[in-house]
Amino acid sequence: MSTLFDPVKIGRLELPNRLFMAPMTRSRVPGEGEPGDLVAEYYAQRASAGLIITEGVQPSVRGQGYIDTPGLHSAGQVRAWRRVTDAVHERGGHIFAQLMHAGRIGHPSLYPDGGLPVGPSPIASGQSMFDGEKMVPHPVPREMDADDIARATEEFVSAARNAIEAGFDGVEVHGANGYLIHQFLADGSNRRTDGYGGGAEERSRFAVEVVDAVADAIGADRTGLRISPGVTFNGISESDPLEQYLALLDGLAHRTDLAYLHLTESGTAAHTEWIRERWSGTFVLNTASRLDLDTPAAAVEKGRADAVAVATAWISNPDLVERVRSGGPYQEGDRATFYGGGRRGYTDYAALGA
Repeated sequence: MSTLFDPVKIGRLELPNRLFMAPMTRSRVPGEGEPGDLVAEYYAQRASAGLIITEGVQPSVRGQGYIDTPGLHSAGQVRAWRRVTDAVHERGGHIFAQLMHAGRIGHPSLYPDGGLPVGPSPIASGQSMFDGEKMVPHPVPREMDADDIARATEEFVSAARNAIEAGFDGVEVHGANGYLIHQFLADGSNRRTDGYGGGAEERSRFAVEVVDAVADAIGADRTGLRISPGVTFNGISESDPLEQYLALLDGLAHRTDLAYLHLTESGTAAHTEWIRERWSGTFVLNTASRLDLDTPAAAVEKGRADAVAVATAWISNPDLVERVRSGGPYQEGDRATFYGGGRRGYTDYAALGA
């Protein structure tokens, strides 16, 4: 039986524990999408995680979905991220960049040309975005043609190469939570009738092509994929999640050499079990628990996952591994400071004994 504190191999990495830091948007990168010293401090404080997976990083200008989020598509962004990865590595940590193209979860105000966000079909999310002053509705996206799809795939590849240049240990392709890849997977947002839609296999094609292209570019052992079967975040809907994700795994059957598959469990444990059984590679589970650390610990101990990714508990507990090892205590986070701002609620949470 494994525990959270046993080492685990992820791709080419030998990690010291199985308690990972899940991706969390914190909206503290204003301007040109270049993370600063505060971001470096934030991630370095959490270097005891078995693996840090960063907040969603846009692979292109059109891939941005929120204000004050970082990118990996310019030389300045690569240089800025190098300071972050160096800070994490100096403390003995390991860090992957999550590559997130938001697709229809965007707004013309985010783009220099004022154009529309893109998506697999011209179907709006029904959700809204904060533009710095007010909430604005997501518009109907422009349907992607073959050139757009090829361009988006290449943007993921370019961002992955930039991530390695910036010192990241690998990348996680974000195929979950209602963003572009998930929009292709979900039949509620993908009404295409070409080779990228119409059935579960066709809806999986974009995800498989992106993962293949990234893995070919930087190595499968430095590439992870995140999925979230059945999640309804960002207006997403799936009529048969199990059919869809089993089809996706069939499409990825040749890619069990990936660093990992990362699944966010959205309440349907049976789906998790089916996917866990079908996927023969390394399996990372996010149970979406907050400060209930018993659930992720049990997932490893019972063999439901090789490692677990925890989100909000890391915000207010930068030394979460030590706190779990000691049985607590755990600090509650201030939700008012989760998005945007400066040090308060970001880098000012104390470690044990401080």
